[in-house]
Amino acid sequence: MAKIVTFGELMLRLAPNGYYRFFQNDQMQATFGGGEANVAVSLANFGMDSTYVTKLPKHAIGEAAVNSLRYFGVDTSKITRGGDRVGIYFLEKGASQRGSVCIYDRAGSAIQKADKADFNWEEIFKGADWFHFTGITPALGENLVEICLEACREAKKQGVKISCDLNYRGKLWTRDEARVAMTKLCEYVDVCIANEEDAKDVFGIEAENTDIYGGKLNHEGYVSVAKKLRDTFGFEKVAITLRTSISANDNNWAGMLYDGENAYFSKSYALHIVDRVGGGDSFGAGLIYALLNGKDAQGAIEFAVAASALKHSVEGDYNRVSVSEVEKLAGGDGSGRVVR
Repeated sequence: MAKIVTFGELMLRLAPNGYYRFFQNDQMQATFGGGEANVAVSLANFGMDSTYVTKLPKHAIGEAAVNSLRYFGVDTSKITRGGDRVGIYFLEKGASQRGSVCIYDRAGSAIQKADKADFNWEEIFKGADWFHFTGITPALGENLVEICLEACREAKKQGVKISCDLNYRGKLWTRDEARVAMTKLCEYVDVCIANEEDAKDVFGIEAENTDIYGGKLNHEGYVSVAKKLRDTFGFEKVAITLRTSISANDNNWAGMLYDGENAYFSKSYALHIVDRVGGGDSFGAGLIYALLNGKDAQGAIEFAVAASALKHSVEGDYNRVSVSEVEKLAGGDGSGRVVR
């Protein structure tokens, strides 16, 4: 069985019930999530050997965060314990024409204050086949850029494939800061994952004749983006998620995988969204699973998009679906009929 290592920040998510606005009442749901942790959970649910690396405090909240991963069978043995706080993010889910709102409270978190001595990457990558991180992690500070670089160098040394979801977050760093850091990191990346905005925000590469708000996606424009990314960094593959936002609740969802010669587009799904957080992470996890399990390019992009489509129906950051459920949807059964 292939072993996948992911690295990033695990946060406490606080969200009003349902579609309430912040403090519309005095209750909030407390769960955990974070880009790379969401990938680790998805892969564990797919039956893969999934290891998550981060730094968390030793106190009760930190332990609860670790236990949220253990529940799904994620290997947490490489998590460093220390620091004083778990990062928090507040989520207000959007509805109809009111968009979702995400507010971060993560300054001074254990992982943000981590240093290179906290992680023995030579030991962490023993027996590993794949390493995944996102652009969110180096955005936490220059120390995290250096830690990610050290991880990538060791992964390459040990022959581990590397994937990165660009995941630009304007609340964490500027476009210039992202471009400098991600240019260095992408030298080590084999599989690049992006959406319709990331390539533009981080590297200034954008699809032509595309209006993601008006429902117009130009497929050839995205092939051009993928080619430019590959030509710049030498990626083996570039995967791009294609989201057309009709409203906060209703999106059209698809994806593209480019292998250097051909572009493969998935079928498109009309989503009625329950919770979109973690949608991109479930796409990344689906892609990693598919590639490690020998699916061809078309099969890989279909599996990744189907996994992500199902995540949009699941509350919380973590995607609680199985391989059989994803295969069923990817195979064409999207009826949503009761299973008896």
